[in-house]
Amino acid sequence: MSTRASARLESWVAGRWQAGSDDGEPLLDAVTGEEVARVSSAGIDLAAMVRYAREVGGPAVRRLTFHQRASLLKELALDLNAHKEDFHALSLRTGATRRDGYVDIDGGIGTLFSYASKGKRELPDDTVVLDGALEPLGKGGTFVGQHLYTSRPGVAVQINAFNFPVWGMLEKLAPAFLAGLPTIVKPASQTAYLTEAVVRRIADSGILPEGSLQLLCGSAGTLLDELGEQDHVAFTGSAHTGRILRSHPSVLDRGVRLGVEADSLNCSILGPDVRPDDPELDLFVKGVVTEMTVKAGQKCTAIRRVIVPEAMADTVVAAISARLDRVTVGDPADGDVRMGALASLAQRDEVRKAIEALRTSADVVHGDPAHVEVVGADAERGAFLSPVLLRARPGAAEPHDVEPFGPVSTVLTYGSLDEAVELAARGRGSLVASLVTHDPQVARDVARGLAPWHGRLLVLDRDDAAESTGHGSPLPMLVHGGPGRAGGGEELGGVRGVLHHMQRTAVQGSPDMLTAITGRWTTGSRRRVEDVHPFRRSLAELRVGDTIETAARTVTQEDITQFAELTGDTFYAHTDAEAAAANPFFGGIVAHGYLVVSLAAGLFVDPAPGPVLANFGVDNLRFLTPVKVGDTIRVHLTVKQITPRTSADYGEVRWEADVTNQDGEQVAAYDVLTLVAKTA
Repeated sequence: MSTRASARLESWVAGRWQAGSDDGEPLLDAVTGEEVARVSSAGIDLAAMVRYAREVGGPAVRRLTFHQRASLLKELALDLNAHKEDFHALSLRTGATRRDGYVDIDGGIGTLFSYASKGKRELPDDTVVLDGALEPLGKGGTFVGQHLYTSRPGVAVQINAFNFPVWGMLEKLAPAFLAGLPTIVKPASQTAYLTEAVVRRIADSGILPEGSLQLLCGSAGTLLDELGEQDHVAFTGSAHTGRILRSHPSVLDRGVRLGVEADSLNCSILGPDVRPDDPELDLFVKGVVTEMTVKAGQKCTAIRRVIVPEAMADTVVAAISARLDRVTVGDPADGDVRMGALASLAQRDEVRKAIEALRTSADVVHGDPAHVEVVGADAERGAFLSPVLLRARPGAAEPHDVEPFGPVSTVLTYGSLDEAVELAARGRGSLVASLVTHDPQVARDVARGLAPWHGRLLVLDRDDAAESTGHGSPLPMLVHGGPGRAGGGEELGGVRGVLHHMQRTAVQGSPDMLTAITGRWTTGSRRRVEDVHPFRRSLAELRVGDTIETAARTVTQEDITQFAELTGDTFYAHTDAEAAAANPFFGGIVAHGYLVVSLAAGLFVDPAPGPVLANFGVDNLRFLTPVKVGDTIRVHLTVKQITPRTSADYGEVRWEADVTNQDGEQVAAYDVLTLVAKTA
């Protein structure tokens, strides 16, 4: 499969490649100005795309369990990883350096790997996700409620920005696919040739079910008109376009779910504790320069506002300028080049306009917006721009309103921590802020002030710097999004990103009905007491609800004394009769809670080798009624949930252990987790 762009980009529509019906608009190489491809969506049947996703892609994906979907994501990640050098070669034409391409291409593939792992580890091998604990709705236990998530029979439409043509697609595809939604990708036209190349590889691989991924190159046209109440749109781009989408009739009247990631005036704050010789100053300066130059500052998470103590302003400006002096700008294919081109000449013009707006209340202290020395390329034909650092004058407003989407940052000063937080908040909501400090109290005060205004907060110092992924790197396991101006949406965040795409429903009914609906044994449901001990049954033979009711065991003073001596747990409630009698909870010597759990295991464990291979944990352990000398305990052990592992010859079985005394009172409750062979 070649990743070299065609003369006209094609859309992947209903299982076939289709070019627009007209000549389209030219897309130019960001470095040379040469035409890379033409793009158009004219003549594309958008209704057919949505229909194909709903009728072919959706059912195919929803037939799979979360674990099966996760396995396909991993297979896809491995395949793309094997072809990534082709993508890197094409990425150079977007103006991106190899380092920039790593963030976009390798970062996107890494997100697939991450979601594949989380799908296996944190989601059930099922198509339903339970949310929270069972809610008792009646005194007798015959009417209960359970929140659960199910897949919606809709379509996930992603409208992406030009700066991350690979990561932007894959970070949205992974959670949507896991959630059971087919995806239609609409990349920004300027770099759509790279997105098209990746989708071609995905289509050629045949890994994803038919109809689960389609691509629309060119204008979105009337695509949103085809969407309805079960569909989801994830948009990354300008606040202006975000406002247009929010007012679309499909969103207002038909209930289309819309997630927006828009403009973001992110900031980095230098703590007042940092001195010129502290390692934190170097970390701060390095972070600012990195965010100015990676992707030529074309990142929604880039640092636009550099907020520093008044007394450190000159030092910070000098240090940032000195580091920027070492940044080479030019042909991204040159290994010595640190920063490539902006995505287009039009984008360069937009950044220059933003710089002029900032100069209303700030002075350029490094760089020249009009001129730049370029290595290995033509400075006028390519969309090159010098990194520009400004320093705001007192009372400046523009740095809090104007986002220069390029290698530009503005230094602002503060006199107190309250003022620093206030300056950050003037951005009206951002994706990320960073605070560089080695003072825990500063970290606490500033973090509590910044948190309501930001989706993510990095606190950086000498202790975490070696492992830190930096200010501008969204991570699959953490939320990506921000309040207010940043759009108010959320993406990623681990399994949260999957659940965002699903429907949460409160189901009410009897315990037996809840067990049938959820596939997980519900307290109060009928148990099946079998002649064969459940530990003698393989995964294929076990059924939810299989139960063993054990014999009884009387707890003696000798048991308690020996357990205390063996473990060293000589807490007075187990060893001092007078003190235990005075305790309002116990009224005398009681057994250790862990002794009760150990005795319970002795009652239900079948000791001979068999299908049960190992116990790997206990969940939700609670001690409910004290066990005194002479009390008799017994256990009901019930199969609560069965989860086969697709890549192993065993699976997981969750058992509910219900330990009661001679009066039928519950003394302990917990889940036992075991690994069980699939066959005997």
